[in-house]
Amino acid sequence: MPLIVMCGYPCSGKTQRAEELKVCFERNTDRKVHIIGDGALGVEKNTVYADSQKEKNVRASLKAEVERKVNRDDVVIFDSLNYIKGYRYELFCLIKHVQTPHCLVYCLTSDEVSSTWNTSRDAAEQYTQDIFDALVLRFEAPDSRNRWDSPLFTILKDDALPYEDISDALFKRKAPPPNQSTQSQPLSSANFLHELDKITQDVLLKTSVAGDLITVPGATEKIELTRSINMAELRKLRRQFISYAKMHPTENTGHISNMFVQYLNKSLH
Repeated sequence: MPLIVMCGYPCSGKTQRAEELKVCFERNTDRKVHIIGDGALGVEKNTVYADSQKEKNVRASLKAEVERKVNRDDVVIFDSLNYIKGYRYELFCLIKHVQTPHCLVYCLTSDEVSSTWNTSRDAAEQYTQDIFDALVLRFEAPDSRNRWDSPLFTILKDDALPYEDISDALFKRKAPPPNQSTQSQPLSSANFLHELDKITQDVLLKTSVAGDLITVPGATEKIELTRSINMAELRKLRRQFISYAKMHPTENTGHISNMFVQYLNKSLH
């Protein structure tokens, strides 16, 4: 059943809105509502968001919990920062694979308002100013023109919760159709695994430095290096892509280059 992805600055009212949504769904439907967020994992925010590896691990754990909870009957509300567009794209791929609708609820505040709300919290619940400022700086605002950020509901701090509109978007709209990258297919090409290994290895050998546009043989798209990346991270991304591609092989091995380039571009942004 539907996934609601909360998004916004730290201390922008996401948890309050998530709780409001939970009450509304429980009052108006007979569905169970699950809220998944940092609190359920006992995350120490200032420690996690100060360490990129710890933050990646937490995001992976949260995504895994979302995947476990999404089913045919319940509503899942993902209450976290969800500030990275590539991560929101991963969530979109997840719901396409599960074949359920989703929407994004963006709690829009100024950094000044969120900072004030942060300092008004109990000391144990506050972000340090350095961590708060860093998260605001890294925040990638959702854009309804992106299919993974749509339908998008932007809520200001004094707005009433648009429950009816959100409900309609989830229950009166069809799930996004599966596509080549998310739909399981039988492994029909005996050459698939060989081509998968060879092509992804060739792509890795053509990586360069931040700012470069890298042309890959067989791909119509180019790798856009927006930041520096070391070979260890590239190998990790390659392993992740290969694991995914083995589960979702394409009939046309010629598509592998484009699929891997797209995967890299989403992961590196």
